[in-house]
Amino acid sequence: MAKDILGEAGLHFDELNKLRVLDPEVTQQTTELKEECKDFVDKIGQFQKIVGGLIELVDQLAKEAENEKMKAIGARNLLKSIAKQREAQQQQLRALIAEKKMQLERYRVEYEALCKVEAEQNEFIDQFIFQK
Repeated sequence: MAKDILGEAGLHFDELNKLRVLDPEVTQQTTELKEECKDFVDKIGQFQKIVGGLIELVDQLAKEAENEKMKAIGARNLLKSIAKQREAQQQQLRALIAEKKMQLERYRVEYEALCKVEAEQNEFIDQFIFQK
């Protein structure tokens, strides 16, 4: 009966017969909730660590991808410059070939002229020798 009167007043006895303001069942539920909250906070902490690691890994992969992208762009630019250099070299070689062909033609004409002069001189020598 005394427990009922105290219960109506909001006072309760726990298992150790200590006077409490809260009902022992509410206290137990509060303790369980506290433990569940602590577990939840621990799990959230673990989740944050995992997510942090994942974000770090993704950032690292993004940096590596960006580096590879830059390398590919550099290689492509180098390839373009090599192609332009090769084209310029080909034009220079074509110009040199044309120049050498013109020089060859001049030498051929000069050779024919010299052959003609030689033939004339040989003919002159032969005529000079026969006249003596």
